Amino acid sequence: MSTAPILAVRNLYARISGQQVVEDVSFDVAPTGVTALLGRNGVGKSSTIKAILGIIERDGSIEFQGTPIERLRTDRIVQRGIAYIPEDREVFATLSVDENLALAVRQPKPNRALVNELFPELTQRGPQLAGTLSGGQQQMVSLARGLLNDNELLLVDEPTKGLAPRLVNEVARVLKTAAETTPMRLVEQNLFVVRELAQDVIVLSGGRVVHRGPAAEFLDDADLIQRHLGVSGGDDDHATGPAHTPSASAGEVSA
Repeated sequence: MSTAPILAVRNLYARISGQQVVEDVSFDVAPTGVTALLGRNGVGKSSTIKAILGIIERDGSIEFQGTPIERLRTDRIVQRGIAYIPEDREVFATLSVDENLALAVRQPKPNRALVNELFPELTQRGPQLAGTLSGGQQQMVSLARGLLNDNELLLVDEPTKGLAPRLVNEVARVLKTAAETTPMRLVEQNLFVVRELAQDVIVLSGGRVVHRGPAAEFLDDADLIQRHLGVSGGDDDHATGPAHTPSASAGEVSA
């Protein structure tokens, strides 16, 4: 198996309405497993993902599977096998669950069996309008849309944001299953979920990379966590499951 990064970003700059939100960011995403992107509020984590996809204005070099994609439109990038699971779910509220899923399909034989296995509740709510679902159910729709196709890379943005602990458990389980077959770039605010899923971490501050390395080393270093995330790295961060929300809990370290 190749050890070359599946995604290589070099000197990435990004702007929203003329304001610089990402500044000279460089990193690699491994061809297997989960690479987590961490940082305090407003440091450019979500903007980095949107810049990779061309959703916001950007400059720099972005290679996916060794091929430059920085000049491609967002739809062309997605067609190459990059799935985007956005922050705040972004379901089509006036469409049914089934219609939301149908719009995401881009291959003749979508992974319906996998989606049905991971999200059995959605099969029962197919005709229901997505806007009438709970926040957790909408997150499941968002995740299901990303997993319907055979992807080469998943870009997942704040999947547990605002969810109750039980649903954090569920989302972590789904992401862990997905990561067994597809590499993932994960923006996440819950450090226990990061510990459960990630092999590597990259930390942003002020739109720049300030730390990169193995996830376990970072999460075991209370001083690093305090310095870069501004939250405690004490014993609570070593809880026995995602339902035990760590001291770096939802809302304290967000995009």
